[in-house]
Amino acid sequence: MTKLIAILNVVAWSGFWAFGYLAVTAEDFDDGQVTMAVILAFAGLIIGIFAYFKLVRAAEASGYAKKSNQLDAEARNRAHAQGS
Repeated sequence: MTKLIAILNVVAWSGFWAFGYLAVTAEDFDDGQVTMAVILAFAGLIIGIFAYFKLVRAAEASGYAKKSNQLDAEARNRAHAQGS
């Protein structure tokens, strides 16, 4: 499943950059074409971000990547109590 998400991530970011470039550099396009390029670029951005976060979460869960340094709720409450 992570390979499918990785492929989706690459396709989404490629769409973001391709359609974003078209939207920014459009000179001979109609307003409708520029609007469609902006919408597709935005969709690529959103899908790419969510797919990237999903891949990061899967990498942490599998042990491939180091877990983040966030404290669990109990350790955080204990640290707050000691600081007061």
